[in-house]
Amino acid sequence: MEKIALIFGYNDYTFEIEKNIKFHYEKIYIYALDEEMAQKESYGYEIQTFDLSENWDELRRSVEIDECVAFCMLEDMAENIFLTISLRDTFKNLKIVALSQDKESADKLLLAGATTILPTTQTTANVIVEMLEKPIITEVLHNILYEKSNLKIAQIRVSSIESFDGLYPSDIDWSREHGVIVLSVVREDKSAEFIYSSKAKHHQIKTGDVFVVVGYDKDIVDFEKLLGGGCD
Repeated sequence: MEKIALIFGYNDYTFEIEKNIKFHYEKIYIYALDEEMAQKESYGYEIQTFDLSENWDELRRSVEIDECVAFCMLEDMAENIFLTISLRDTFKNLKIVALSQDKESADKLLLAGATTILPTTQTTANVIVEMLEKPIITEVLHNILYEKSNLKIAQIRVSSIESFDGLYPSDIDWSREHGVIVLSVVREDKSAEFIYSSKAKHHQIKTGDVFVVVGYDKDIVDFEKLLGGGCD
């Protein structure tokens, strides 16, 4: 078990990540780019500030880096990539978990030195907030973060509704029937609903819907074939 988590960024993701990892670390430190943001609600944490020109001397003095994992959660991907580069350049062996918004940013973050990518989309901020309320999802996300399994997150577009014609997301036992966990559904108008929300339960599955799923590679490929759509 790592002893110290360093979360860089102060946004909707920060405290959901904190909620998910707080029982696995002895200490968690949260860093904000904006001093004004650091004065807002902090859920019991003393929010520290940093800037992207840091030489990290103060960080090196305050924690034992070898016992740390850094979470780069800045929503501006250019800033998040720069932060990742800076941390990797200074701390060669630091484990870095970085938030990405798409495949392009994920590729850049890996090149920048991220150890693990935590993918999301611009429409799923609320999904992460809600899905962590489910214990099984917490376990799945924890396994992805700590590389204890081969689970992946994918977005699959529904091109064929033959298998789901007239059904609602809540009608289907996704895990038992298809070997995947569906986290959310993104509609053609780009709105997103957590799969267990009342809104999703009352919206029939339609062509053009995009499912955000967690599963093993083979199950995701099989599910993609069933939906007749592409996998992102």
